[in-house]
Amino acid sequence: MKPLKEYDIQFVGLKLGKHHFDYQIDKKFFEHFEYDDFNDAHIKVNILFEKKATLLELDFEASGTVNVNCDTSNEPYEQTIEDDFNLVVKFGDEYNDENENILILPHGEFELNIAQYIYELIILAMPIKRVHPGIKDGTLKSEILKKLEELSPKGLKEKEKSEDIDPRWNTLKKLLTDK
Repeated sequence: MKPLKEYDIQFVGLKLGKHHFDYQIDKKFFEHFEYDDFNDAHIKVNILFEKKATLLELDFEASGTVNVNCDTSNEPYEQTIEDDFNLVVKFGDEYNDENENILILPHGEFELNIAQYIYELIILAMPIKRVHPGIKDGTLKSEILKKLEELSPKGLKEKEKSEDIDPRWNTLKKLLTDK
């Protein structure tokens, strides 16, 4: 996998101080990483790059939307993305990225490719379970949701309510309240 050249930051020629970089991320960016969970993506990534005498500080901020399929109904919807990430780049004898917030580059390096960090920032900003907003508020009408409702076990909640509680549990509960 060759790196994306437009995400290279050549820091050798930059003056000490703060610099801004803006990137528009779309579906093609994720195709490079062979990630196809997104139907479409419109994400803006702002990077505040601060060059200091002995290290570099990068503050990433991502915001936008991605079009994904719901895990329950498989209906596509727009999921908002907002996240940030801070990275400190130090210089040492050899490359080391074991710590997630600190990157050590060899002394002779003159550029940094940030594509992997942008990719991870966006992927980790996604919720674990993707639920269509129409399911949460009850406005989504779908054949899949109807079928799930049909196949859901009926009477399970009623059974739990109707079961008599063992009297021994009531005696134990009294011990909790009698202090």
